[in-house]
Amino acid sequence: MLSKSLAVFPGSFDPLTRGHMDIVTRALGLFSQVTVAVLDNPDKKTLFTLDERVELVRDSFKDFGESVRVERFRGLLVDFMKKSGAGVIIRGLRAITDYDYEAQMALMNKHLCQDIETVFLVTSEEYSYISSSLVRQVASLGGDISNLVSPVVMEALRNKF
Repeated sequence: MLSKSLAVFPGSFDPLTRGHMDIVTRALGLFSQVTVAVLDNPDKKTLFTLDERVELVRDSFKDFGESVRVERFRGLLVDFMKKSGAGVIIRGLRAITDYDYEAQMALMNKHLCQDIETVFLVTSEEYSYISSSLVRQVASLGGDISNLVSPVVMEALRNKF
C-alpha cells in the first residue's frame, strides 16, 4: 500500500522556479514528506543537464532537511511512485488552461495505479505568471530574474548566458 503522507512533485525543472518552490512549501503543510522528482527524458532538449537540474533543486531546498527529497526518474511516474512508496502526486495549476492537461494525466495515472491520488494546488497569485520557459527567455536576454528563481538557480542561469 502506498503512503498518503508521502507526495511526489514531478517535473523537468529546467530551471526550478519560485513557483515550483511555493508549491512544494505549501504541499509540506499537507504531507510529511515531498519528493521532487526530476524527469530524465532524453528526447527533451533542456538547458541544464539532468545532473545540473537535480543539483540545483537540491541546493534550492537544502534548508528543508529530510522533509524534501530530490530524486531523478525516467519512465512512468507511477512506476517511480511504487518504488518510492508515495501515494500522492502534487501538481501545480497556474491557470484554468493547465487543468485540462493535468486532469487527463491524473486520470491516466489513476488508470495505471488505483492507489495513486493526484492533488492540485493552485499557484499563489504572485507566481502565477512564472514558467521555466519564460524564466529561460528573460535570463537569455539579460533581464532581472532575481524574484523568479532561487539565488543558486539565478547564478547557474547567468553562467549559461
